[in-house]
Amino acid sequence: MIVLRSLAFMMIFYAWSVIMGLAMLPCVLAPRRWMIAMFRFWGRGIYVLLDVLCGVKVEIRGKHLIPQGAALVAPKHQCMFDVFSQFVWLPDSCWVMKKELMWIPFLGWYSIKTQMMVVDREGGASALKKMVREALARFADNRQLVIFPEGTRGTPGVAGDYKPGVAALYRELGVACVPVATNSGVHWPAHGFLRKPGVIVFEFLEPIPPGLKRATFMDTLKTRIETASDALLAEGL
Repeated sequence: MIVLRSLAFMMIFYAWSVIMGLAMLPCVLAPRRWMIAMFRFWGRGIYVLLDVLCGVKVEIRGKHLIPQGAALVAPKHQCMFDVFSQFVWLPDSCWVMKKELMWIPFLGWYSIKTQMMVVDREGGASALKKMVREALARFADNRQLVIFPEGTRGTPGVAGDYKPGVAALYRELGVACVPVATNSGVHWPAHGFLRKPGVIVFEFLEPIPPGLKRATFMDTLKTRIETASDALLAEGL
């Protein structure tokens, strides 16, 4: 049954994404917030498909900690769904994306329209400087900057390699960093098509105050995210 429901979900998910991709085309000529609103509508549709077809519900914890203005947000990354969800619960999210994603039809075009931040992982110091400059511009627009500290999707229960980009942004922007824990990979694995019934939880954690030294910040960020994510796994939702 899980196989059939997962197959049905995948087919309708891609159909829904194509429909929304086409529906968003006129927004290229509209204000940026219109496109963000369409992304949010697309994401909410995915929530409904997961619930109806796969028996997967989504729960948001720590709602009082969700930033409403300019903020640095650092979520745990276990699956593609982590990206979609940003648009649903953040008012005006901007996420750091690898440049390879720009080749994906619709996504690449609309990422330009919504002024997402494209990073070259092989760019070294120059790429970090560019990222900081763009981040300051996004903060001027009062947006929530989302960066996945591990850089790529990982396995539930396994701590990834936390990259220096998040520390550079934290230092140069001089703001608090809001960690986000999740168990999403249990129900939406990074690889494969099975969607396992249960509850995907995104938990906003207490912000890490600005001004910490790099090593202390990275250790605090990793500890908070991994501890909270492991606790979600232990709940067996």
